[in-house]
Amino acid sequence: MVEKKRVRVALLAGGRSGERDVSLKGAVQVEKALDPLKFIVTRYDPATDLAILAQDAPSIDVAFILLHGLYGEDGTVQGYLELLGIPYQGSGVLGSAMAIDKNISKIMFKLHGLPVADWEMARPEDVQSPARLLERLQLPLVIKPVRAGSSLGMSIAGTLEELASGIKAAYGHDSQVMVEQFVKGREITGGVLGNEELTALPLVEVIPNKEFLFFDYTAKYQPGASSELCPAPISKELSEKAQQFALAAHRALQLRGYSRTDMILTDKGDFYILETNTIPGMTPTSLLPQAAAAFGLDFPALLERLIELALQEREVK
Repeated sequence: MVEKKRVRVALLAGGRSGERDVSLKGAVQVEKALDPLKFIVTRYDPATDLAILAQDAPSIDVAFILLHGLYGEDGTVQGYLELLGIPYQGSGVLGSAMAIDKNISKIMFKLHGLPVADWEMARPEDVQSPARLLERLQLPLVIKPVRAGSSLGMSIAGTLEELASGIKAAYGHDSQVMVEQFVKGREITGGVLGNEELTALPLVEVIPNKEFLFFDYTAKYQPGASSELCPAPISKELSEKAQQFALAAHRALQLRGYSRTDMILTDKGDFYILETNTIPGMTPTSLLPQAAAAFGLDFPALLERLIELALQEREVK
């Protein structure tokens, strides 16, 4: 009996963004979950190991990118892997670059008829005098760095003073800042899996504890700071509608492999698309792995499926 050759995986984790620690913690879980009888996993940190990755490229079968935020989720590492000829899981350069930019992604969503809250791009002078933003929008407002993840630098403003301070804080994370109309409702997230044939995964509802105004960095990563319900306890009609929105958002941004789209469900039953994540959190208790588990793919099976999808892309090319 011929022994099946193990797949050589370059696990990219760490990086230079504000989500470095989240990435490294996720990498521990991914490396632990990949079957050593099937995979040989080597860790690379793009903050220090890009030259080593290039040197090792001929012996690598596939890369698993577990980087969040800039220099990992924005198309830069994807482009580097393309140059090295290494297939990788998830979206390519264009889709990654569009999805990480909340302004561009909202423009794309709107062009494809998806519901989004009104927004304006902030200007540096708005830190001193933000009143112009109230010409089209009204308080409360959500302030977001355009290309930061994990809700870093994000805040909700109920007054002009809070709006000014929130914009100033957001500029500490990015050179571009978005001010978006606040929409009250339940936070629902919808995962998508596949390349050409897409599958919408069961929905997850995220419920931050009462001390949190929204699902911020602490609510995301502090144990017990929020709860998740999967499948989300909403009607079949609303579930199907949200899943269709997740699929449409995935297609609008020209994504592949997998994605997770966050949205708000109002009391009136309306959905508003917030953003789409191209490299969602990847631990057994993260939102997309929870949805995959409800679908029938446990964490190791999900990881193997993502690697299969990456290798399929190589075959297509």
